[in-house]
Amino acid sequence: MPLPISILDVTPVPSGSTSAQALRNSVDLARFADGRGFTRHWFAEHHNSGGIASTTPEIMIARIAHETSHIRVGSGGVMLPNHAPLKVAESFRMLEALYPSRIDLGIGRAPGTDMMTALALRRTQENLNADNFPQELAELLAFANGAFPAEHPFRAVTAYPNDVPLPPIWLLGSSGYSSQMSAELGMGFAFAHHINASAAIPAMKVYRDHFEPSAAFPKPHAILAVSIIAADTDEEANDLALSVQYAFLRIQSGRSGPLASPAEVKAYALSPYELNQMGAIRERHFVGSPSTISERLLPLIEKTQADELMILSMVHDHEARKHSYELMAELFDVQPVIAQVVG
Repeated sequence: MPLPISILDVTPVPSGSTSAQALRNSVDLARFADGRGFTRHWFAEHHNSGGIASTTPEIMIARIAHETSHIRVGSGGVMLPNHAPLKVAESFRMLEALYPSRIDLGIGRAPGTDMMTALALRRTQENLNADNFPQELAELLAFANGAFPAEHPFRAVTAYPNDVPLPPIWLLGSSGYSSQMSAELGMGFAFAHHINASAAIPAMKVYRDHFEPSAAFPKPHAILAVSIIAADTDEEANDLALSVQYAFLRIQSGRSGPLASPAEVKAYALSPYELNQMGAIRERHFVGSPSTISERLLPLIEKTQADELMILSMVHDHEARKHSYELMAELFDVQPVIAQVVG
C-alpha cells in the first residue's frame, strides 16, 4: 500500500509579494492537494516572522476546509502554551461541527516565536517561565471529555458546542518528550525531522514501544515531517533550495524577512561562516530530483517505520512549489481523487 503523504504549510511570504498573496497561494496549494490525493494539509503557528504568514491555524483551517472536499485539514500545530485550553477546545469543536471527520488538532509545546513575542502572547512573565504543558494538555482533554474532578473550579465550565467531539489530537515534537507523552496518552505523533534530524529514529521508536491504545487511536500512527525541495533535475532543486537554506540561516541569527529568491541569495555577500552554516542546514533537507531524494528518504522512512510522510516545501516560486509536491506524489504512487459525477 502506498505511503500516505501530506503537507505541512507555514505559508511562506516570497520576496516581492505580499502576505495576502501568500495566503492565496496556500488556498491554491490546498485545492491542488485535495484533488491530487494528499491525506492532510496542516498549518503551523508562527509569530513575529516577516517571512511566514501562518499565525492563526484555525482561521486557515476553516478557509481550506471550505475550499476542499476530501483532504483532512489541521494544525501543525497549535502552540498550546500560547492559548487557553478552553479556547482551543471551543475553536476545534466548532471546526469539527462545520467539517465533520475532516479536522485534525495538532498540539505543540514550543512558543513558535522568540521570547519577547511569547511574553506578548502570554501576557505575564510568570506564564512565560512556567512549564505547564502537561497540565494544559490535561485541561484540554478534560474540557473535551467532561472529566474535571468534582471539586475542580472548571467543573461547571463547558466547551461549546458540546454535541460534537474534539478532533483527533496529535502531539508534535522534535525530541523524545512528545513521543513518550503521545504514546502514553494514546495520541498520534508527528516528528519534525527538519528541526532535529538526528532524533527522528529514536523518537519514533519510543512512540511505538510505549504506545497505549485509545478510542481515537487504537494503534500507533507516526507522521514523519520532512523538508523536501524537489525538481526535475538536481541542479534545479539545488537552486530552489537556496531560499529555504537562507531562511533557516536567518532564523538561527534571530532575523526574519520574506522568503528570498535563489537569485537574491546568490547576490548576497555571504561570509565564509554563513556559507558553511548554509551547507550544514542543507543536510536537514531533502533536495534533488525524485531519484536523488529517494536514495536518502526511503531508508529513513524504513528506519523510523513512519506511517505517513508530511512534507514542508518552502520554495520562492509558487508553481515550482506545487511541482515539488507533484513529484513527491508521483514518487509515492499517490492516486488522484476521482470526482464523482452526479446525474
